[in-house]
Amino acid sequence: MNKITQLFNIQYPIIQAGMIWASGWRLASAVSNAGGLGLIGAGSMYPEVLREHIQKCKAATDKPFGVNVPMLYPSIQEIMDIIVEEGVKIVFTSAGNPKTWTAFLKEKGITVVHVVSSVKFAMKAQEAGVDAVVAEGFEAGGHNGREETTTFTLIPMVKEKLQIPLIAAGGIATGRGMLAAMVLGADGVQVGSRFVATPEASSHEKFKQAVVQAQDGDTHLTLKELAPVRLIKNKFYNDVVALYATSPTPDDLKNLLGRARAKKGMFEGDLDEGELEIGQIAGLINDIKPAAQVVKDMMAEFEAAKTEVTSL
Repeated sequence: MNKITQLFNIQYPIIQAGMIWASGWRLASAVSNAGGLGLIGAGSMYPEVLREHIQKCKAATDKPFGVNVPMLYPSIQEIMDIIVEEGVKIVFTSAGNPKTWTAFLKEKGITVVHVVSSVKFAMKAQEAGVDAVVAEGFEAGGHNGREETTTFTLIPMVKEKLQIPLIAAGGIATGRGMLAAMVLGADGVQVGSRFVATPEASSHEKFKQAVVQAQDGDTHLTLKELAPVRLIKNKFYNDVVALYATSPTPDDLKNLLGRARAKKGMFEGDLDEGELEIGQIAGLINDIKPAAQVVKDMMAEFEAAKTEVTSL
């Protein structure tokens, strides 16, 4: 029995990442209905919007789903209260100290998973009492660790020290990638970028097309002084590069970034001035297909790859 399918009571050890501006109730419920674990990304939602998404997700699936909460959130108490009130059973926390909320959530009978980018933080999450850890490599889209450790090296290093279930993230969009991660020691995988290129993702159609068109080398990790983020190279990215040439202060970078830059790009479809967050694996994503098909294709490829590997 797989530790991750057991922990969440799901069919396949595939978790859809809670991504800002992409992971609303439609995507989460579609993935859960297909046998994976769908996550609502609270990072781009006001508290009342999150409540609405949770309620719609409950109506759209009778399967387990969860909420991803970046702990940098200003109204975090309100978010956590809504999660408890609405009876959400699974919470993935990220971007913060797992000690802060783990005990509170566990007391309410909620399964807690924390996202990390290093062995050190994986250990801290385990000490804080989380049920599982997502170890996310440098390949991942969006906000990322400063360590630049790739998934291929991070997973076995975390596995060596960790006692609780381990979920691999960063650069996984196929059944082969899933098998590779599990051979390295992961119990399951978290998939982000591949689920952006689905009809159910709430992101803008133009952004989805940009993901499909992206090739090897079209994304880059930048803005490390603020919070490292992986972006598609576009006009805004070039503006960042030009600013770096002048040895900017963090305030200069903040001024350029401004407000709602990610919303502008991913949700409103401004491909020039927006922040287009996606993983390196975008170079392998060549179509927009339903979330259920993504899950089905990944599992079919996973099984086929397993058979191939035994003949090596």
